[in-house]
Amino acid sequence: MVEVQFRFRDDEAVNDPAVTVDAFSEQSNATAVRIEPGDDARVLLPYLDRISLVEVNFPAWTDGRGYSAARILREAGYTGEVRAVGDVVIDMLGHLQRVGFDAFAPDKALNPDDAKATFARWDNVYQATAVDGRQAIWAKRHPA
Repeated sequence: MVEVQFRFRDDEAVNDPAVTVDAFSEQSNATAVRIEPGDDARVLLPYLDRISLVEVNFPAWTDGRGYSAARILREAGYTGEVRAVGDVVIDMLGHLQRVGFDAFAPDKALNPDDAKATFARWDNVYQATAVDGRQAIWAKRHPA
């Protein structure tokens, strides 16, 4: 089990062991899934009602495929915990939160003050997401 450093949810933390996406499709009782780079998060969409945790692994901070996995899940209506695990660095935190991550378990502990600052860093954003409801800066400049 990974150690969560930051969590932005009011419900009880999920401590179930996560199985791989392939193993999940072969088990009927798993409630936690771990998405690795190259896994297709859309495979999980029919089962979102029984999954309480999705861990998304970032083996290297330069591998951004996990961002898409979180966004796909959130836009499909997933309300469970989405946890970023692995090589998660300060510069990623705000962006990860915007696409739907609500828990963070970095391999190396991050400075809490730096993390707090990065979560609140940008007032305006370029991309609109269904996750945080923030209006993109271009839409503010050119209202319909």
